[in-house]
Amino acid sequence: MTTEKSAPAEPAPGPEPAATNQPRRRGWLVFLRDVIVIILIAVLVSLVVKTFLVRSFYIPSGSMEDTLHVKDRILVDEITPRFGAYDRGDIVVFQDPGGWLPPSTEPARPPIVEGVEWVLSLVGLAAPDSDDHLVKRIVGLPGDHVVCCNAIGQITVNDVPIDESGYIKLPAGESAASGDPFDIVVPEGSLWVLGDNRYRSKDSRYNTDQPGKGFVPIDNLVGRAFLVTWPFDRFGFLDFHHDVFAGVPTPEPEGGAK
Repeated sequence: MTTEKSAPAEPAPGPEPAATNQPRRRGWLVFLRDVIVIILIAVLVSLVVKTFLVRSFYIPSGSMEDTLHVKDRILVDEITPRFGAYDRGDIVVFQDPGGWLPPSTEPARPPIVEGVEWVLSLVGLAAPDSDDHLVKRIVGLPGDHVVCCNAIGQITVNDVPIDESGYIKLPAGESAASGDPFDIVVPEGSLWVLGDNRYRSKDSRYNTDQPGKGFVPIDNLVGRAFLVTWPFDRFGFLDFHHDVFAGVPTPEPEGGAK
């Protein structure tokens, strides 16, 4: 008589490290890929916005006080120079027409610092070229006859006096809108610009000895400043004071009406 032998028990399955770790590794790779895609999209959107819509600048000097303060950060509308027109009173940012800014004496910064600032500028957190630009208020458009000053110290534009007392900053005891007289006609394609801190601004008046005679070519304009974004206690839209210039007539063409 034979005895039936039972089949030997199969060993319990052991852990399968490759099978469990592979999905986990794949999950991290998918997450990392998504993060990279999101960052690339954010940078691309920021580049498009910076190139075609708005740019950020900081204010390096007090020439526009008390409208803009030193170290204010502003947004500049880049749509206006492409599809619109500028008005008297607009606050504009522009590239140096030539000779307005002194040569830079800043020492070269380490490449790593330059690289970090460039990356931050892509998303609007830095404005490395602010020191290469100026910000002023438009007082004269192409063809305008701008004179300073009349008997009570006001600037006239096309023979109409303008009351700038709502935004210009004058030293104590001064009432004239400019300490230096001028009488100019703005050439075609250019602007006459002044700082609101009128006795502390190296603007069109002080650059008449430069090749551009103090006029700013419209092609040099980056755009129109419209919003203070920093510091937070000064956050708000800028006032262009267009009402000050509301009564100024359109200049007549050279040679008068025909």
